Amino acid sequence: MIFSRLFFLYLFFPICFLCYFATKKTTYRNAVLIVFSLLFYAWGEPSFLWLILLSALVNFILGRAIDHFQDRTQGKLFLALGLVLNLGVLVGFKYTGFVIENLNQWFSLSIPVPDLPLPLGISFFTFRIVSYLIDCAWGKVKAERNFFTFLLYTSFFPITVSGPIARYETMQNDLHHRTISADDLSNGFGRIAIGVGKKVILADNLSSIVEQFLGDNITTQTTLGIWYGVILFALQMYFDFSGYSDIAIGIARIFGFHLEENFRHPFLCKDITEFWQRWHISLGTFFRDYLLYVPIFGKRRKIGGLLLVWFCTGLWHGASWNYIIWGIYYGLFIMMEMGIGKKGMKKIPAVIRHICNKLIIVVGFGIFYCTGSLTRLGDLFLAMAGQNGTGMTDAVLITSVRSNLFLLIAALLCCFPLLELPKKMMKKNPGVNLAFSVTGTILAAGLLIVSSILMVDATNMPFLYTKF
Repeated sequence: MIFSRLFFLYLFFPICFLCYFATKKTTYRNAVLIVFSLLFYAWGEPSFLWLILLSALVNFILGRAIDHFQDRTQGKLFLALGLVLNLGVLVGFKYTGFVIENLNQWFSLSIPVPDLPLPLGISFFTFRIVSYLIDCAWGKVKAERNFFTFLLYTSFFPITVSGPIARYETMQNDLHHRTISADDLSNGFGRIAIGVGKKVILADNLSSIVEQFLGDNITTQTTLGIWYGVILFALQMYFDFSGYSDIAIGIARIFGFHLEENFRHPFLCKDITEFWQRWHISLGTFFRDYLLYVPIFGKRRKIGGLLLVWFCTGLWHGASWNYIIWGIYYGLFIMMEMGIGKKGMKKIPAVIRHICNKLIIVVGFGIFYCTGSLTRLGDLFLAMAGQNGTGMTDAVLITSVRSNLFLLIAALLCCFPLLELPKKMMKKNPGVNLAFSVTGTILAAGLLIVSSILMVDATNMPFLYTKF
């Protein structure tokens, strides 16, 4: 089931909403969310519903055991068992074929490559559970004592498929006691409208242009055509994934859960380090908190830990060499910025910093796009460097820019924090709150109506991060 579909917006979610608010007791409301979360998951991946249920049961028991034997050898052993089981399942489903294919290629073997389906959302709910087990071992949280509450944390439908990677530490109070205000409802529905608009109006329309200029045409595309396609792919990725995050945060807010932001206008960054403080924040903070300082690199822990983080960040996105190259690529630039230092970076003119990091980011998205074959990635680099012999531009590119000018302008404008100014004005002048609130409600309703009209005859275009 996809958030940006009429069935979800006008049937599944309203029924869930009505059932949820038919009772005021948190226990019953949790039961409603569990039922709809499992139904939501089964709708998209019925053959793996058992996996999320079994994962919840096993990790509930492990969490209790880790908490009971905290700071003792038994607790460490239970934590190690939990990490092996959870990461083992993730690696088994996601990377077995990739490993065997490379072993066959490197050593001229003929090991059969299994065709394992990838369970929906496995990367996201696995990392949520891993963070829970580690936090239990570190004493940051107490282990959940109610299995059904933990099952809700594991399966909560707004975040199960594509995140954000919400930690138990963030959700634990809301899981047990939550109140819902008119502000929660207003903000929640507003975020849903914005997220759907990002996906349906911007990301889905950008995707057709990206397919036209990249797709299977990399070797025959002009230099500016390739850059145009990669830049629009970066925008498509941003609006697709941040749109999903907006919808997830909005739905959670309506049900009384206050999730942390996953995107903060990343293209406004002044350097690559700041970009990753603004992009997919829940993944970046996960690796920072749980992997950056693992004591396995001795005196070179900082550099070694940083390389490990970015290797894993790339690998997390998929079983393909381009993702690993993409992760290391960003890791090297962040190491470079660390070497220059914050004071040194500030001495570089802001214009130069913006130009350089935008070029680095665009090339990074080009690497991210070229899955499957390193040859394809090489062709992309040659085309971006103007070495594929097709010239700088052509009539197709000019026509595309002219035909999609309003879409391109809208996409660029929406990279900026357009809603921040009204919010600041509302804080400074409470008297305008009502006017801005009414205006915002009307605009959100209009955005949802336009998006709904576009969804009527739209083809099935799932969110890009569902495959990770």
